[in-house]
Amino acid sequence: MLNAPMLEIKNLVKRYGKGKKAKLAVDNISLSIPRGCFFGLLGPNGAGKSTTIHCITGIAQPTSGQILIDGVDVVADYKLARTKVGLSPQEFNVDIFSTTEQLMDFMGGFYGIPDKVRSKWIAELIKQFDLEEQRNVKFQKLSGGLKRRAMLGRALVHTPDLLILDEPTAGVDVEQRRTLWAYLKELNKGGKTIILTSHYLEEIEYLCNDIAVINHGQIIWNGTKEEFMIGGKSVEEKYLELLKQ
Repeated sequence: MLNAPMLEIKNLVKRYGKGKKAKLAVDNISLSIPRGCFFGLLGPNGAGKSTTIHCITGIAQPTSGQILIDGVDVVADYKLARTKVGLSPQEFNVDIFSTTEQLMDFMGGFYGIPDKVRSKWIAELIKQFDLEEQRNVKFQKLSGGLKRRAMLGRALVHTPDLLILDEPTAGVDVEQRRTLWAYLKELNKGGKTIILTSHYLEEIEYLCNDIAVINHGQIIWNGTKEEFMIGGKSVEEKYLELLKQ
């Protein structure tokens, strides 16, 4: 499936509830994200970003439409599709009393990675994210930046082709944010396809190649970063301009 987009969303609709009280969260959106892309998904709170991510990762099931990850349907072939995507969520949905190493080990076990292979790969991830001194430290004791690194490591344990980062530097100080940016750039340079949602628009501007904006459940802009910033506008200026339309 080398010629297939890494992620293809076709006419995705997601409603919560039934009948007249049903809430339309995502309204017939379509996106195609190429392999190796660093893709920024922008939108205000409640715009439909998280719902779209939940549908991609299997947390929520689409009302209608189709989502393909590397050509695999996320509904029809859920188990295989789930192995192809890693999610680092905004909220720390982990056992805070587990250590960094334990969090990664549990996730690796969930995906059925053999013990010896899992141990070796976790050691590499811990080294890659500079977590050697924290490998046996409980998650609740880590700083904000270290927690984000641990979450990234956990998301990568099963070596997914697609990595989704939902506000990955929320609550992280400037210095640690820059360190995380460097990690993300290296991952993308190594071939990882990354989708990033962030309210830090300078983060989107620095990291992403392509950008889409979602508002009221609909895609209101989609294209390259260069097209987005045409006329010398910053990502922030263009984004605010779009939301006013």
